[in-house]
Amino acid sequence: MNILVIGDVHNDIENISNYIDNISLLEFDVIIYSGDFSDVPPKGFTSTDIAKIILEELKTFNRPILAVPGNWDRDVIGLLNKEGMSLHGNGKIIDGIGFYGFGGARTPFNTPLEPTEEEIEDGLKAAFEEVRDAEVKIQVTHAPPARTKVDVVYTGAHVGSDAIRKFIEKNKPIVAISAHVHEARGVDELEGTKLINAGRFPEGYCGLVSVKDKQATVKVINLI
Repeated sequence: MNILVIGDVHNDIENISNYIDNISLLEFDVIIYSGDFSDVPPKGFTSTDIAKIILEELKTFNRPILAVPGNWDRDVIGLLNKEGMSLHGNGKIIDGIGFYGFGGARTPFNTPLEPTEEEIEDGLKAAFEEVRDAEVKIQVTHAPPARTKVDVVYTGAHVGSDAIRKFIEKNKPIVAISAHVHEARGVDELEGTKLINAGRFPEGYCGLVSVKDKQATVKVINLI
């Protein structure tokens, strides 16, 4: 299975249209949206309006779409649930691969969806239970795991979640997808789990996760 990873659009609808055609050149079976459809929406729009536009673009590929809300996406959770796409405290199995996750992330800015570490842990536990029987599991969060290459801000500080890191260490998904820290775009590994932060899609970046025979490869792709 090949999995396309995109995220962190942050209202930038105009720029995503520049890269949608390029995505069609890639081979993928599932789309993962890793959060932050919007931030402060433009006048006359809501966060849900922005998310609907992005999801309609992605639906044109006729592939399953799974998503977690970002720290700006509290109002989008209902839409994701209605569309049957939400991994926010939920798990879904596609072709034998169990996808589970939890959204939101802590920031210094009091954004709409900033769960505590305890809420993240409880949400991941609930989601994991729904895919426990899947032989291969992939974790999807908006916040990155702490003290990795994918949680480093421009100052050099690590700002990821300890709860997410500990959950990876304990449950060992084959891949852990995250977003949120735009400048930490890249890949890493944590006790055998491949990590990927695909970067901001409106800047021309996406990720590709390939799973074959219970092994995974991850890479960030520059669509420019």
